[in-house]
Amino acid sequence: MKINRRSFGAIAAAMSTIASGAAAARVPSRSMPKLIKPPRLRRGDVVGLIAPGGYTNDAAIEKAVRNIEALGFKVKPGAYLREVFGNYAGSVQQRLADLHAMFADPEVKAIWPIRGGSGCISLLSGLDVALIRRNPKVLIGYSDITALHLAIFKQTGLVTFHGPVASSTLTDYATQHMMAVLTEPQATYTIPMSLENAKRAAQEPHFGIHTFTHGVATGPLMGGNLSMVAALAGTPYAVDIGSSILFLEDVNEAPYRIDRWMTQLDLAGGFANAAALVVGICQNCGPEHEEHSLTLERTLALHLHPLVIPAVSGYSIGHIRNQCTLPMGVRATLDTHAQTLTLLEAAVS
Repeated sequence: MKINRRSFGAIAAAMSTIASGAAAARVPSRSMPKLIKPPRLRRGDVVGLIAPGGYTNDAAIEKAVRNIEALGFKVKPGAYLREVFGNYAGSVQQRLADLHAMFADPEVKAIWPIRGGSGCISLLSGLDVALIRRNPKVLIGYSDITALHLAIFKQTGLVTFHGPVASSTLTDYATQHMMAVLTEPQATYTIPMSLENAKRAAQEPHFGIHTFTHGVATGPLMGGNLSMVAALAGTPYAVDIGSSILFLEDVNEAPYRIDRWMTQLDLAGGFANAAALVVGICQNCGPEHEEHSLTLERTLALHLHPLVIPAVSGYSIGHIRNQCTLPMGVRATLDTHAQTLTLLEAAVS
């Protein structure tokens, strides 16, 4: 077919339109809601103890109560804290009732799930968003609690906290950085990575920090447990990867599952659209019983090595004792050379 100047111009215009559409599809999400910061915690405040996911037991409850009281707070247990429904801590209605009761109770200043487990995703469609928005307060936890963090932030803008659960074994590192973020509003606060974790790297390499791409990046902190973040992809509660410092971690998962979830998230939101990608310490995530398997390190490299944004693994985030507390949605700066995360605003009011 002979192409004259007019037809060439039409083809060029069409190609330009297609290219513009493709570029638009890669524009990072900018739908971050306006932040609502919960009031800071003070000594003597009441902390609501609930189990929104997996069931618990008396030993864990006793440990959680000791943790809360040792930090100078008072404990208010949820009405359904000891319920058991399969591997869940009661029915969806019971777990929602405890969560909503704690948000509605003016005496309660913070809500601290006793554990993660599974089941929090079933609460999301029943969340009383208006109630939560009217009564902002601290919510802290990790693992399955990621579902609550992402859904509440997406619908209300409330800053919640990815950190220890109430029954965690609280180390000096974990306690220091959790209390600083929850009780001391500061214009900036720098979180270094745990020296204890670095020491463990000599025997357990996944505790070591591996920098795939050096750099400094700034953006809102978003993320949590990898399997849960991946499970919410394509739902109204999906994580906003665009321009964020995306942090991910998991535990007791084979490398092929880590690979699948990382691929799913990359397809859904595009890791390249993030400001930075931070993978925490993934405990017990080596090969299981497969005859052939990539290691965790090689699996992470598949996803982090090609990135031009700052990309690291082995940071003090995850199912570990020495974990830092990260406020969801708060702007922060990652410095890979210093191996720090610096919060650029207070997370509490």
